[in-house]
Amino acid sequence: MKIAMIGTGYVGLVSGVCFSDFGHEVVCVDKDPAKIEKLLRGEVPIYEPGLEQLMAKNVAAGRLSFTLDLAAAVAGADAVFIAVGTPTRRGDGHADLRYVMAAAEEIGAALTGYTVVVTKSTVPVGTNRKVAEAVARTAGDTPFDVASNPEFLREGAAIDDFMRPDRVVVGVENDRARKTMADIYRPLSLREFPVVYTNLESAEMIKYAANAFLATKITFINEIARLCEKVGADVKAVSKGIGMDGRIGSKFLHAGPGYGGSCFPKDTKALARIGQDHAVPMQITETVIRVNDEIKHRMIEKIEDLCDGALRDKVITILGVTFKPNTDDMRDAPSLTIIPALVGAGAKVRVVDPQGRHEGEALLPGVKWVESAYGAAQGADLLVLLTEWNEFRALDLGKLAKKMAHPRLADLRNVYDRDEVLAAGFETYVGVGR
Repeated sequence: MKIAMIGTGYVGLVSGVCFSDFGHEVVCVDKDPAKIEKLLRGEVPIYEPGLEQLMAKNVAAGRLSFTLDLAAAVAGADAVFIAVGTPTRRGDGHADLRYVMAAAEEIGAALTGYTVVVTKSTVPVGTNRKVAEAVARTAGDTPFDVASNPEFLREGAAIDDFMRPDRVVVGVENDRARKTMADIYRPLSLREFPVVYTNLESAEMIKYAANAFLATKITFINEIARLCEKVGADVKAVSKGIGMDGRIGSKFLHAGPGYGGSCFPKDTKALARIGQDHAVPMQITETVIRVNDEIKHRMIEKIEDLCDGALRDKVITILGVTFKPNTDDMRDAPSLTIIPALVGAGAKVRVVDPQGRHEGEALLPGVKWVESAYGAAQGADLLVLLTEWNEFRALDLGKLAKKMAHPRLADLRNVYDRDEVLAAGFETYVGVGR
């Protein structure tokens, strides 16, 4: 089948590359000439393990191409996916749909025959109806249908999530659109990965409900972690004990500095706003948003306590600034709350991150970027493990301790064992919920 993918951001590029690997003919479209030029050179503008190699394979096979020309990409397409950004709108928490609606009108004007226009972007309930109206304004008599196909990709594991999904959710209104979507996802059906068909509104709601629930699990265990610190319990043991219950599950029960990233912050805010607009307050979600912000600030207090209550002139080494490992994404990362607070209080902050510097240099002014944990630890008063990259999971603790002026560790991801850290020469170890 012929597919046009509008938008080459994280969702659009990963989806387009993976669809081409299914055997479809895919054209990825973007308005940014620099991004398209980079893709045409075989360079991936985001960091996602395995994506560059998979992209090169399908470009070489003639199934994948990139263009600035939306009309040419849409002409003759069986399906056109909208995968543009829906950032949180300033002031009211709503998802900003300007890019989605602009794409819809442009797609309508470019249609040459029956096409399914598929919303891949995360959009509030009711948006696909508005997309249909926007397409209709410019499509004339050209027939089309709309479908909702929310993404569930984890940054750092996106290719595997696309190729081996827990489920694919498709919202459609008739059999013709359903058949087109079934043909697109036929390779997954043959491998017995489930495709769930719903109406448009249910598909839209599934995305928000899923992300809000996962954000709630993270925030719940972080609240439990705080109580564990007060009563002498270990949140890692608590997480293991409750996670073995099949009704609860072990995923997203890892205490830390709060959630961040491209999805959870904006999607929880959008869901809360949708509830307010329909006079059905999402009280749990609203509380999750507030508590998650408080958790980030509590991490600052931990760091300050480890520096004897005074941050000024303290040399603090931060390991990891992206919101999670295996990505270069800095959006709403806990580091964007924690590090500016340290710098603002007069600390001398050094930063190490395998992929975070590209975005982080602009977002984190006043810090010193260092290539290795050992170099950054030289003369430091405190080491803070903020993002659990693999290279930070097996550090030579003894070597680090000897390099530091005051060997103290704030392990905000609970990677290390306290006794092991102290035995290696550190004078203080503090985790989360331990």
